[in-house]
This record gives sequence, structure tokens and C-alpha cells, in this order.
Amino acid sequence: MIRLDVVQGTTAWANARLGIPTASAFSKIITPKTTKPSDQADKYMWSLIAEQLLSVPMDDATSGFMERGTAMEKRAVSFYELQRDCEVDRVGFVLRNDRRVGCSPDGFVGADGLLEIKIASAPIHVGYMLGEAAADKYRCQVQGQLWLCERDWIDTESYHPELVTVIVRQRRDEAFIAKLAAAIDQFLDYLDESKLKLQQFGYFADFTVPDLKIA
Repeated sequence: MIRLDVVQGTTAWANARLGIPTASAFSKIITPKTTKPSDQADKYMWSLIAEQLLSVPMDDATSGFMERGTAMEKRAVSFYELQRDCEVDRVGFVLRNDRRVGCSPDGFVGADGLLEIKIASAPIHVGYMLGEAAADKYRCQVQGQLWLCERDWIDTESYHPELVTVIVRQRRDEAFIAKLAAAIDQFLDYLDESKLKLQQFGYFADFTVPDLKIA
């Protein structure tokens, strides 16, 4: 695990994740319910290659952070720390040791935990209140974060300023993580093969397939 202490939503953070698969998009590689390949994998791979070629993010992650407001996120962290009697160690970006995969949890909690904050719309937040919004929708993301950050559990906090805050704890699912890790490595092989094909157009001229594989 490699930790980068950049501020989420900044240009430095966007550059750190440029062109590599990240946990927030793992569901574009493997479907959370069936663990089968996602039909979004091709377009996601094309997007990552485009980022590498142009050095420009192809998603709206940075603007999304700006829209939801850092002040509201700070209130969510303060609420969590008060409820759990702990201090959250804010995190920028975490890379796998080969620097080919990453994630952006909102914080480390103690020696074993993570915090993921969702500034949810009112309807989605009601789903959290009913216990129906977290389990499958963000399964790839939260299990991916536990895998990459080498942690045992993650608390997902859904925060809405006018509704009751909901905190849902999920623990490592080793069977799912094994399937996820295998799917990510297969996706990286696919990405490498595609970069080799682009050499005919003069792109990635010096690229060779990496030997390093990390389970």
C-alpha cells in the first residue's frame, strides 16, 4: 500500500488517479451482485487510455467534490468522530504497490477501519435509513477500499443536513475480494493489450507489458 497525502478534489488528487482504475469505478469492471464482467468495461478502459494520452480526467470527479461542498463533509466527519469517540485520519489517495490501481477512502479509523462519506440526496438517504442503499450499490467500492488499504472494516456514513445520519459498517469479504482482485488484474491485462495495439498510431511507443503482478 502506498499512501499519497493529497487533498481530495484538488488537481494534485486528480493527477494521482489519472489513467488508472479506481475503487469508485470497480463496478464498471465487475458487477457487484453476480461478480461477472461488467458490460461497461470496454468504455471504462477506453476512458483510462484517453486520460493517459491527454493527461486530462475523463470524469467529473473533481467537480462533484466541489458541488457537494467541503463544509458539509467536514460536518459529517465531526459527527462521526463524536458518535464513535475517535479521530479520523483524513486520506488523499491510496495506491497498490505497483501503482496501477488506487482508491480514495475518506479516512483511516484506528488500525483496522476506514470511513467512506456519502453526501446523499434526500431520496438516496432515505434508502440508507431503510437499510436498502448501501449493500450492493457500493459493494465493489467498499470492498475494493478494504483490499487496497489492507483494512478489516469500513463505515459508510450517509449524511444529510436535515435528516438522521446513518452509519453502516461492512467487513472484509475475502471471497468477493479474491474475485475482485482477479477481475482487476484481468482488466489491466486487457488495458495493456490495447495500449500495445495503439503503438501502430505512434502512441505508447516505449510501452512494454509490466512483469509485476500483485495479488
